[in-house]
Amino acid sequence: NVQDLGEVLWAWGNNVDPQRDVLILKGPIDVLDHATNEVGFGGKMIIDATTKWKEEGYTREWPEVIEMSPEVKKRIDEIWNKLGIE
Repeated sequence: NVQDLGEVLWAWGNNVDPQRDVLILKGPIDVLDHATNEVGFGGKMIIDATTKWKEEGYTREWPEVIEMSPEVKKRIDEIWNKLGIE
């Protein structure tokens, strides 16, 4: 879900190999983009955080997503502050 920042960050941290999944492209950009030194010309970064398929050349087994049971989540919520994690 690209609308859920937590899911996006999870996919980015778990599915991205920078050598394989990050592209930096140079070329024309929106003239209203003030991040570049030149008006209308700059770079774009593409990050592929999707699950990889064998058809794409990915040969390892892709693990299933593990989710906490409601009971475990409730217990973690109860002891979170005692664990000293912020």
